[in-house]
Amino acid sequence: MTFDRAAAVALAALATLVSMPGAAQPATYVLDPERSFVHFELLHFNTSTIRGRFGPLQGAVVLDPAAGGGEISLRINTASVDTGLKIFDARLRRDDLLASDAYPEAFFVARQFSFEGGQLTGLRGEFTWRGVSQPLSFRATRFACRVDVEGSQTCGADLQAELLRSTFGATFGLPLVADTVRLVVQVQGTRR
Repeated sequence: MTFDRAAAVALAALATLVSMPGAAQPATYVLDPERSFVHFELLHFNTSTIRGRFGPLQGAVVLDPAAGGGEISLRINTASVDTGLKIFDARLRRDDLLASDAYPEAFFVARQFSFEGGQLTGLRGEFTWRGVSQPLSFRATRFACRVDVEGSQTCGADLQAELLRSTFGATFGLPLVADTVRLVVQVQGTRR
């Protein structure tokens, strides 16, 4: 239920660097806190969908176009959960779900990137939440870069993944509240 903003920014930056002619050196992208979040969805009592987000994300993206790779490191503040209902957010932060007091942050680190025709299509890494680390793959549904009037390069991406919350020990409400959590990460970053 974490890992948004930085992952998307990292993906976008990597795709841009790989596809840019003459861009041979690794580049670092700084995440924009106003545009980097992790959104989540899961089925509730098989009748409606719970939706919310975490963020803003913190982290760094380093892209190495010559090697066709890079690294994304994201930190997600678990207490930043926002469903639009403060009382529900407080319930989600408890020990049997997000465990925000014991585990204030979740982490996503990726060093494996996939490209097709110079375009970023996905990344694979490790997600750590509630003290448990598991592999996690994201599919890139959108990636684009632009150069602004000052000459700074900005890249953004939308990433999607699914995880089973029970794998990380968050079992409260099963099976009435779904185990499968859909993640949609939006990220945007500017080349440093």
